[in-house]
Amino acid sequence: MIDAEKYLWLEDLDTPDVLEWVTARNAETTAGLAGERFARTRDAIREVLDSKDRIPYPRRRGDGFYYDFWTDADHPRGLWRRTTLERLRRDEPEWEVLFDVGALNRAEGGNWTWKRVDVLRPGYHRGLISLSRGGADAAVVREFDLGTRSFVDPADGGFTLPEAKSDVCWIDADHLLVATDFGPGSLTSSGYPRIVKRWRRGTPLSAAETVFEGGADDVLSSATYDPTPGYERGLVTRMVSFYRNEYRLYRPDGRLADIDVPEDAVIDMHREWLLVSPRSAWTAGGVTYPAGSLVAVDLEAFLAGGGEPALLFEPDERTSLRGWSWTRNHLLLATMSDVRTRLEIRTPAPGAWGREPVAGAGELDQVAVLDTEPGTDDAYLLSSEGFLDPVTLSLGEVGGDSTVLKRGPAFFGTDGMTVRQFFATSADGTRIPYFVAGGDGPGPTILYGYGGFEVTMSPSYSGLMGRGWLAHGGTYVLAGIRGGGEYGPAWHQAALRENRPRAFEDFAAVAADLVARGITTPRQLGILGGSNGGLLMGVMLTRYPELFGAVVARVPLLDMRRYTKLLAGKSWIAEYGDPDVAEDWAYLREFSPLQNVLPDRSYPPLLLLTSTRDDRVHPAHARKMKALLDDLGHRAGYYENVEGGHGGAADNEQAALLWALTFEFLWRELTP
Repeated sequence: MIDAEKYLWLEDLDTPDVLEWVTARNAETTAGLAGERFARTRDAIREVLDSKDRIPYPRRRGDGFYYDFWTDADHPRGLWRRTTLERLRRDEPEWEVLFDVGALNRAEGGNWTWKRVDVLRPGYHRGLISLSRGGADAAVVREFDLGTRSFVDPADGGFTLPEAKSDVCWIDADHLLVATDFGPGSLTSSGYPRIVKRWRRGTPLSAAETVFEGGADDVLSSATYDPTPGYERGLVTRMVSFYRNEYRLYRPDGRLADIDVPEDAVIDMHREWLLVSPRSAWTAGGVTYPAGSLVAVDLEAFLAGGGEPALLFEPDERTSLRGWSWTRNHLLLATMSDVRTRLEIRTPAPGAWGREPVAGAGELDQVAVLDTEPGTDDAYLLSSEGFLDPVTLSLGEVGGDSTVLKRGPAFFGTDGMTVRQFFATSADGTRIPYFVAGGDGPGPTILYGYGGFEVTMSPSYSGLMGRGWLAHGGTYVLAGIRGGGEYGPAWHQAALRENRPRAFEDFAAVAADLVARGITTPRQLGILGGSNGGLLMGVMLTRYPELFGAVVARVPLLDMRRYTKLLAGKSWIAEYGDPDVAEDWAYLREFSPLQNVLPDRSYPPLLLLTSTRDDRVHPAHARKMKALLDDLGHRAGYYENVEGGHGGAADNEQAALLWALTFEFLWRELTP
């Protein structure tokens, strides 16, 4: 039995002895992978990340501007900027810079990274900017004046929140809804806010009025607010567990009204409508709606105990709901059939909602609604991309034409490359979809997977994967295993808790299918995954080592015995189970990677990548795995970025290094 307790000292985040250990491991890895090819790959990736030819992904606001956050070689920490539609249409738009993160760092001597901004509506003259240190989830919030391009001094009534995992939004120019660290007892056991308050300008945060208070063992409490004239209201959400929520309508006078929907449902409100998408069958008004469906009902009538729900989407065995976006008068509905996206327009009408298709893209491309401005008009921004097809950004309007605004640059040649979709058969007979991009093989192949939290793996264009792998003859494979959202809630629920091994069996089935089809060989097959996908990598290493030639795990979750005691881990009990409950630990210990490394078993080489500033998945998961493998004489590289948060990198230079380490490691291990 492995004595994992001996590695507990590596849970100390940044004590001198831990940082000395990290520095030594980093030096070993970079020295071992350095070389001419590594440098070329790093520089090629950096060129993609810094390219000024990349297209923006703007967000439209009701003030007539398109807002965008942009990074490049000259601005590695990024610029928040805006432009008009007329200028956006140009080959080289003229942008008005609102905020420069790098300039702030130079002025304050900090290492701030951009998180998000919430712009006041209407008026659009103020914003709440969230900034984190080194890319962590925790952030400070500062009120910003778009007119003067400066922060609003707290001495002049400016809203400011100290570093915390906060949730904040505007009610109006003088009031906010805030969920943050209000002091002792105000956070959940997962480290997130459990109290929502209404904060008035010019008063201390301590004087804010409590709107709602959740439980100490909840995941979190949060709030949003819609200032649309005639429909002013907020939504307070109590996340009891990762897939159980209580919803309450927050009225302008402060009253709360329960929204009586299933706890596992996802909801949305727009004007007079309430949308409900249940994760399990839901009976309302004498009708039962299946899991994964989408139902619309008049909000006020529903709150009063009435209303006539309209079924807008009903899933089947191969088709699921991907998401939706409102324009002012219409609903844009995104669905998937065998992980191929489709868009349609649904229009409220007496008796039945109207339906019409939205022109999409290539057969295997990913089509998505990038942005709408539901309070203003019926226009929308649409993006389309595929493994070999750069992003196309289009502007459309319901009932009108759609025009291409921007086409992304091609960062690698695709001659001789194809995209194909196949289905593997898992251990229990389930069909598992996966995509293959590249040549015909057999050859070095990267298989990527995630399989958790109802997250869908779908085609996308990556100049990084293209330049670092595909352009050199490699093949890239994306697997849609259970635990994800590829086929709706049931696909996710099939791999929850004690059923987690189904996700692992699915991934192993895809690996075997790739070999059976002649696309690759076990010796040439490398696998890659991060976060929950890092757990997947750890299980593949320890449970199916004979299937793979190399493994890369980024910001991984690996110690399932102690994951609930590290940072946000307790919030994931609904996904994995509770190791402090004997019945749960009985199945968790069967696949927890750290507890299943054996001294006398042969494993493929492993590369672990993590971040000191990751305040979601603690770097100790990767640290302890590296230390254990070293002690048992197994091969494992390790690199811990000092910044980056859960994303692993805080800027393009760091991202280029991490990807170059990944590709160089895989090329060395998967090719003769």
